[in-house]
Amino acid sequence: MADIRKRNGSKGTTWQVRYPDKAAKSGYAYRTFDTQKEAREFRESGETKIIATRSGGGHIVTVADGLHKWLEVCEKEGRDGREPVTAFTLKGYKYRAQIINQYPWNKTLHELTAPDVIEFRSWLLKHYPRSMAHFVLSSFHSMILEMVFRGVLLHDVAARVSIRERSRYEEPVTIPTEKEVMALLKAADKLANSKNLQTQRTWKRYRPLLYLAADSGMRPQEYLAVADASVKDKGVQVSRAIERSGKKLSAPKTAAGRRFIDLSGDVYKMVRFYADHHAEPNKHNLIFPTSSGRWQLPENWRNRGFATACMEAGLVVTEEVDGEKIEKPKYVPYDLRHFYASVLIASRRDLKTIQTLMGHEDIKTTLNVYGHLLKRTEVGASEGMLASLRAN
Repeated sequence: MADIRKRNGSKGTTWQVRYPDKAAKSGYAYRTFDTQKEAREFRESGETKIIATRSGGGHIVTVADGLHKWLEVCEKEGRDGREPVTAFTLKGYKYRAQIINQYPWNKTLHELTAPDVIEFRSWLLKHYPRSMAHFVLSSFHSMILEMVFRGVLLHDVAARVSIRERSRYEEPVTIPTEKEVMALLKAADKLANSKNLQTQRTWKRYRPLLYLAADSGMRPQEYLAVADASVKDKGVQVSRAIERSGKKLSAPKTAAGRRFIDLSGDVYKMVRFYADHHAEPNKHNLIFPTSSGRWQLPENWRNRGFATACMEAGLVVTEEVDGEKIEKPKYVPYDLRHFYASVLIASRRDLKTIQTLMGHEDIKTTLNVYGHLLKRTEVGASEGMLASLRAN
């Protein structure tokens, strides 16, 4: 049976409810309230009886226990009906779990309250950079939610306790104009027809890759991993991507990442022709494999392929490094994805369609990245890119 105890401490008078809990080592759990009225309401709410009789999660007592279970779910089952996380993501989660376990938790998982989580947040901000603290607290909250879903906890004690990280989308994204993208593609045409045989061979592969990037809006890690079987029905099926570590191909992180994108007629024919007549045989069914039969890493593509096309097209900026002025590409491969989105917006496609084609799981992401374009009737690209490609 639950009882109420008055406690006098450095923070003043509080009221503690002690109630039976099979999951706690002592056989009891505790909940602290600022007023006696709140303590009585909790005792009389019936929640303590539910806790006393529940059997699920009895082996999960400490925060460390909860983290162990959460990591197991992430790796083998997938959270909330999703697919299991990739090995690279799991490695990051384990690192965050190590940080959480470093905190001196002096209560069991069932005894934690919102003030305890706030104290943990303060500790994170004191010992780690804000961005890391944000991710660690997010993982802690994910663990808490998993415990709630599984009946181990009754409440989300971490609700509304967060660390706001500066969004990478607070500054408008860089978007090439239609004229610049066409110059980039013409540079690819020129390089593919170079008198230098080595350059010609290299750009036989890079040219359709660059056209595909501009015409599909896919992420670099998606189009570099595109499979022969995925280019069909006048479009491309996005079904896999290169993991961030670069060591493995895997399905997109979310269901939204798996999508079908229509291609311009000329681009579809170009990619399909390369796949049918020039792609090197490889066990990964890649259209654009390296000479070793593996996928090209996004960083290598940016430095060896995309940067060369930018230089050839005159899309460069001058920067001063150690007192010396150097030229560098004005854009990076990901900017073609933003260009594709700008074309969709300029064509007045509805927001849900844009979200789907961009592969955004949450429509808030679409609004955060491209909201400033949605507010304007004209952008750097008019109907432009897709129509221009079809006309060529």
